[in-house]
Amino acid sequence: MSAIPTVTLNDGAWLPELGLGTYNLRGEEGIAAMVAAIEAGYRLLDTAVNYENEREVGEAVRRSGAARDSLLVASKIPGRHHGRQEAVDSIRGSLGMLGLDRIDLHLIHWPNPSVGKYVETWRGLIDAQQEGLVRSIGVSNFTEQMIDELIEETGVVPAVNQVELHPYFPQQALRAFHATHGIRTESWSPLARRTELLNEQILQELAVVHDVTPTQVVLRWHTQLGSTPIPKSSDPDRQRENADVFGFTLTDDQMAAISALERGRLWDGDPLTHEEM
Repeated sequence: MSAIPTVTLNDGAWLPELGLGTYNLRGEEGIAAMVAAIEAGYRLLDTAVNYENEREVGEAVRRSGAARDSLLVASKIPGRHHGRQEAVDSIRGSLGMLGLDRIDLHLIHWPNPSVGKYVETWRGLIDAQQEGLVRSIGVSNFTEQMIDELIEETGVVPAVNQVELHPYFPQQALRAFHATHGIRTESWSPLARRTELLNEQILQELAVVHDVTPTQVVLRWHTQLGSTPIPKSSDPDRQRENADVFGFTLTDDQMAAISALERGRLWDGDPLTHEEM
């Protein structure tokens, strides 16, 4: 397996082209799974306050023995911590749970538009970045209009927007918007969990053509779109398989055939209506 490549964000920081989702990785088993991923070459660990495993992520970083500057730890502000000072306090709480002196990427987890505080929360992230508590700042599940509002109100463009993205929901318009503003797309649920995606005929056929698995085909599709997928796995063999996707290239026609599987959003996670605290 070759090393996972990196890209440069709009703030000059680096981000791997593929990372590890850590949702539900908790306790000693969770720590062991994350250490295995780091040993396999993963350099991005994606967590959140609401995942309730920041302690385990920090412990995995320490146990791995990897140089701190070679790893990127990302976390997220929950809806109940929206607000300018509340955001800064939330980040300090995450740092305490992680046991780290900085967070490399911090996102607003959901915009929660009915609360009406995501701009003030963004100001808090800017404050935290200026204080050196976080390196890069971004958002998750934000629409084009919401991001435009953040930019207009603060002049600061998010480095990342992490959104639902998979072959059933390719998010072409949003990705184009991101590209215009230099925002890196991240994909949550990149394999469309709990669906029949990996059994789709086109993915099965392309797996044979490239001598890889359907999972690897989908993850390569993400990276060639210019998005960083963050698949979750606690199994070391599956982790290595998920990361080993940079040794083959899908053609333009193959990319288009995968995108043609589009159905739309799968889990009622419309940022205009879905809210999480």
